[in-house]
Amino acid sequence: MRLGAAAQEAMVSGMKLAVACDHAGFVLKLRVWEALCREGHEVRDLGTNSTDPVDYPDYARAAAEAVLSGAAERAVLICGSGAGACVAANKFRGVRAATCHDTFSARQCVEDDDVNILCLGGRVIGPELAVEVVRVYLNAHFSGAERHVRRLAKVAAFEAHFGKPGGKLSAADA
Repeated sequence: MRLGAAAQEAMVSGMKLAVACDHAGFVLKLRVWEALCREGHEVRDLGTNSTDPVDYPDYARAAAEAVLSGAAERAVLICGSGAGACVAANKFRGVRAATCHDTFSARQCVEDDDVNILCLGGRVIGPELAVEVVRVYLNAHFSGAERHVRRLAKVAAFEAHFGKPGGKLSAADA
């Protein structure tokens, strides 16, 4: 299979990364982990380590905590569809997770939304495309454009507001 230009660009190396998955993402996690290690990253494997059924929120938590603690700069989180793990990871204040199965979304989610956890669906995306998507995600950098900074400040305000007991969103917070 001939990879596109995005896959041919050199992956940034030497990043501290975390990979985690549930049982449905285990096989794809192995392929992604192998590629990341081969390309010079320090990669923490947060499990799971088999196809025995487990609960994806546990692995979303591990990935979120690794990123939030600074143990990893970014993470790759894999479940069956990418959706459940993404929902769970986004419950952590400071996590910006996105499910991407194409290179455009993988690049844009970082450039515009400063995403720090990439979610993939082990039952959705093929292994070579997944590696290409991860490469693009890791090579992308937040643009820092005023409109994106402004929008992320609104997201942070949502997190802060909804973290309060009984908090409700007001028009001023939107």
